[in-house]
Formats: sequence, structure tokens, C-alpha cells
Amino acid sequence: MGWKRWTLGGLVLVVATTVGLWQLARSRTLQVFGDFVPRVETDQPLVALTFDDGPTPRALTEVLPMLRDLDVPATFFVTGAELERRPGLGAALVAAGHELGNHSYSHRRMLLRSPAFIADEVERTDALIRAAGQAGPVHFRPPYGLRLFGLPHYLARTGRTTVLWDLEPDSDPAIADDADAMAAHVIERARPGSIVLLHVMYERRAASRAAVPAIVAGLRARGFRFVTVSQLMQAAPAPAEARP
Repeated sequence: MGWKRWTLGGLVLVVATTVGLWQLARSRTLQVFGDFVPRVETDQPLVALTFDDGPTPRALTEVLPMLRDLDVPATFFVTGAELERRPGLGAALVAAGHELGNHSYSHRRMLLRSPAFIADEVERTDALIRAAGQAGPVHFRPPYGLRLFGLPHYLARTGRTTVLWDLEPDSDPAIADDADAMAAHVIERARPGSIVLLHVMYERRAASRAAVPAIVAGLRARGFRFVTVSQLMQAAPAPAEARP
């Protein structure tokens, strides 16, 4: 009987620990090591528009012309594998005034990975981003937003910042196929310092691409200006101890 109670208690502990670690891995408000940014604390009416994955040819044929016409700078969190396959697309994004961020090399979940795997995923992609012409910091966004111990520790040790988001309309299945609903979601909820995440690189994401002009128009009507993630982070107030 005591053995059974211990087994049941042990099972409950394992389940509770697993659930707790999963919640930590996907948290937007907590990270064990290093700097992470789900939104920048600022009073300035600034917002960053970010796109994950790719780059794919659609970036050149649809997304770049759209952003040029809207006069909006964006931050593209690209994967190393896609960038290595199409280095000219990354260079075109940088040449057009946009910023590249690191979204890992393979886009595999980076939980419970070896230090060597993590380093390879980050460093290979950073090197490709630099080769595309990106200057200044290269921020990192974990695939699926998941991180636990090893990845944040590596990013902190190498001086990198984890960039998350506070608005991701196309991951809500209730509105992901409705461009107007996604735009309304962002326009209503955006705050100074918000980071908007959209997935626009693949054919099935037509609604996400269609939502971009409405998001831009709606946020501008509210007085917001669009900047890259690096520019947004520069708008954060200096820590009290760093002020003169």
C-alpha cells in the first residue's frame, strides 16, 4: 500500500514537473537566463512588425513590394537553411532597409538539446545573416517561441537577446484565415512597444499577407509609427542606475 502511494505521488510529481517546465518553455513573461523582449516598455507610439520563417521567393515578389509601398521597415526572423538556399533574398531584404533576425538554422524545437546543437543552430545562421549584409545586432527568436535552460544560457553567454512578441494573430485558429479579423485584433490590442508577429512566407498564409496593409493603416490612424526591432529596443528608457 505504501509502495502504491509512493508510485502515485511520484507520478503526480512527474506530471506536475513536466507541465511546469512546458509552461516555462513557452512563457512570454519569464526566462531563466539572459535578456528577453516580448514587448518594449516605452511611452513612444512605436510598434515593430516582424515576420518569421523563410526567406522564400514570396518575400521578393509580394512582401517586399508591399512594404515598400507602405513605407514600413520590418524585421524578418529567417531560418539559416532557407537563407543558405536563397542568399540573394536575404541580401534583398537588407538592401531594402529591413532587418534580419535569427530564427535558428533548421527550425527544430530547441528544448533539451546539446550545447553543440544549440551553438551550431545559432552560429551558422548568424554567419549567413552577416553574409547577407546585416549590420548591428542580430537578435534571436526561438522556433515556436520555445526555450528552457540550454538555449537561453547560450544566448546570454554570447550576448544575444531573445525577441518574442505580444501580438500573433495568425496563430489563433479562430481568425487565422480572416485578414480583416487579424487586422482588427492587432489594431485593437497594440500598445506602445508592441511586437507583432505574422507568418507571410508560404502559400497557405495568404490571409496573413492580406492583413498587413490594414494593420499598417489602422495603427497609423491610432498614431503609431513602425520601426525595426532594434530601433524599438533603443526606444526603451535607460535603467535608473544608468541615467546621469
